[in-house]
Amino acid sequence: MPVLLSELPESTVGEVLRHKTWTRAEVEILESTGLFEGRHFELIEGELIDKMGKNRWHTLGLARTRRILDTLFGAEYVYTEAPIDIAPVDNPKNEPEPDVYVLRQKLEDLPGNPTFADLALVVEVADSSLRLDLKVKARLYARAGIVEYWVLDLNNRLLHVFRQPENDEYSGRIELAETESIAPLAKPGADIAVSQLLP
Repeated sequence: MPVLLSELPESTVGEVLRHKTWTRAEVEILESTGLFEGRHFELIEGELIDKMGKNRWHTLGLARTRRILDTLFGAEYVYTEAPIDIAPVDNPKNEPEPDVYVLRQKLEDLPGNPTFADLALVVEVADSSLRLDLKVKARLYARAGIVEYWVLDLNNRLLHVFRQPENDEYSGRIELAETESIAPLAKPGADIAVSQLLP
C-alpha cells in the first residue's frame, strides 16, 4: 500500500520528483472518463490509495467482522467499502471508504454520503495499512466527530478502539487482545469477543 507523503520524513519528501494532490472533484472527473475501469481507489489526504490489493487474511477479517455486525445491528445497517463524508474542512481532499461501517438508519434513507451523525461505528481491517489506519484515518475520523472507530490489527491480533473524539484526536483509546471482549457504544449490552473478528 502506498505511504502518504505526510508520513515520510521531510528529507525523503524532497526526493519525490512528481506528486499530484487530488481533490474529490478531480477524481470524479477521472472516474467519468473510464480511466479507473476495473480499479478501486480511496482518496485520503489528496492521495489515491489502491483498494484492490486485499490479501486472504484481510478478506477473512473483513468477512468475519461484517458477519458479526450484521447479526448485531441487522444487515441493512452495515456496509462495506462505501464512501463517507468527514469534516467539511477535510472533504475536498478526502473520501474515505471504511472497510465496514454501521449506520443509525438505512443508506437509502440518506440524501448523500453518511456523515458523523449517521455513523454508529466505523471499522478498518489492517494488515499493511496499519499506520495509515491508526494515524491518518484516526485523525480524520476524530475531526469528523465519528463517535467510535475500531482498527482490527491482523498482524498483532489486537483490536484498537477509539472513542471520545475531540478536535483531531480521540481522547479514549484502548487496545484489546484476542482474549478480550468489547461492546459497541451503540449496543452497550452486546459483547463481541475480539477472537470472533480475527481470522
